[in-house]
Amino acid sequence: MKTTELPRWASGFVLPVLNLLSALLVAALVIHLLGESPVESLQILINSAVINPEGLSYTLFYASTFVFTGLAVSIAMKAGLFNIGAEGQMYLGGLGLTLVMLSFDASMSPWLLIPLAIVASAVFGAGWAFLPGYLQAKRGSHVVVTTIMFNFIAANLMNYIIVSHLIPEGDQNPASRTFSEAAAMPTLYTWFPALGDTPLNISFILALVALVIYGVAVSRSSWGYKLQATGLNAHAAHYAGVRISRTIIVTMLISGALAGLAAVNSIMGSTHYLSLNFPAGAGFIGIAIALMGRQNPVGILLSSVLFGALIQGGFDLSLEKPNIPQETIVFIQGLIILFCGAMESMYGPAILKLINARRNNSNNSIKG
Repeated sequence: MKTTELPRWASGFVLPVLNLLSALLVAALVIHLLGESPVESLQILINSAVINPEGLSYTLFYASTFVFTGLAVSIAMKAGLFNIGAEGQMYLGGLGLTLVMLSFDASMSPWLLIPLAIVASAVFGAGWAFLPGYLQAKRGSHVVVTTIMFNFIAANLMNYIIVSHLIPEGDQNPASRTFSEAAAMPTLYTWFPALGDTPLNISFILALVALVIYGVAVSRSSWGYKLQATGLNAHAAHYAGVRISRTIIVTMLISGALAGLAAVNSIMGSTHYLSLNFPAGAGFIGIAIALMGRQNPVGILLSSVLFGALIQGGFDLSLEKPNIPQETIVFIQGLIILFCGAMESMYGPAILKLINARRNNSNNSIKG
């Protein structure tokens, strides 16, 4: 009997690895055309981003942000929703925590200030995702269209708020004032000096906790069952007693909250002020992470570390190899998105054919 669907080990591991290798192969060809050695370039990238302790610290710092945006997209995908608005939701999350910081960073204890700012980032991110979720659930407006539109609205809204209200008088930099030292996220350098004095902070721990909660909630809870049932077949889930509209709205609220939390690492863990375009594409990278990681907690973590390594290693690579501009790393990211997104099933039929052929050979051997 032929198998019509790939087993979990093939779809969850083999396909992503093949897609990643395909993207890297094309990237190697481009690097070769630029006049550099792909092998040497890969060695520089790995050494800078993984082997060097300080470089690894920066890789994990970037990954901390990507975990949250990847989770934001993943949990929406579980419900059959494609949330492309993580970028805007992260933007509004940054506004929420900034308003808390500007109001209380001079008077409130860090033990209260930091948790309050984290909650504010989640609330503002969730609030920005609420209307697209409501429109999808109650009016049938497609969430892809509304979340894309809300990205542009968020960018223009933040431009107005920062330029008109948050820039300190006489300052030319389009950003809020710098927060007080009480607002800084505790760094991991205190507990792990070998990682170097880098921006890596407890946001990475929070990201790991979020991954565990996500994994348990999706696969081990009744709500997770309703979530996945909605994504697999909304009509069947409705007849099974699942309230589809409520599930969609709640899922989008959680998705927006996770995207808003991504701002904590970027702002409180690094810049310590709100600036224009601070998400820097992290929301869109979250889409690639969700696709490549197959919405699995371990896959999301590994994909986040990969993209963090590309950013960190790509910076040093462009310094050591002038023929390879830093934009090449953006190109590689685009290739990964292409192979893991639009072309994710390119190898699927071939793998399925091999599995069926091997199964037929085994059956024939048994019969013989």
